[in-house]
Amino acid sequence: MAIDGGYESAHLGGTGGAQGIVQRFRVAFRFGASTVTGAMSTIDKVLTAEQLPQWREALRQSGRRLVVTNGCFDLLHVGHVHYLEEARSLGDALLIGVNGDASVRQLKGPERPLNNEFDRARVLAALGCVDGVVIFPEVRANQFLAQSAPDIYVKGGDYTLETINQDERWAVEGGGGRIAFLKFVEGKSTTGLIAKIQRL
Repeated sequence: MAIDGGYESAHLGGTGGAQGIVQRFRVAFRFGASTVTGAMSTIDKVLTAEQLPQWREALRQSGRRLVVTNGCFDLLHVGHVHYLEEARSLGDALLIGVNGDASVRQLKGPERPLNNEFDRARVLAALGCVDGVVIFPEVRANQFLAQSAPDIYVKGGDYTLETINQDERWAVEGGGGRIAFLKFVEGKSTTGLIAKIQRL
């Protein structure tokens, strides 16, 4: 199945369906990998919204806990990597929701993103700690969270249960999930990195 931007994502329908995905996850976890080496490329980790329910059901059937986080991830840096590896350690699979280009402009300003949504998704998919990536067009992640039904939803440590978007909170808790907060790596941010580059 092709998606915009020239990247091809995995076709999860047809023969085998969810059972086939379950089998691939079982093989992956049996050998200690987050994805099946040789059977799934990084492009295969970039899922469409239509593929997400079946992917999620395959994880559920395999008894694996899903950790979910989301963000712009415009210019990947070590702070992101540390945060994502720590998030992945909380469960058995990590799914990232990536803000689409239009929503990044609303959140960060007209000069962002530096990298388009498909490039950002593909780079994240190449990380070993990441099991799936979904691009969502909305500014807020509540619809994506309702679809992904995380067991654990991870946010940065600058948030609390009271200050996160409450629609996002209800989407997670209403589906039986819980919310965890992780500290950022001090001094590491995309905004700071861009400012440093501009000073060169």
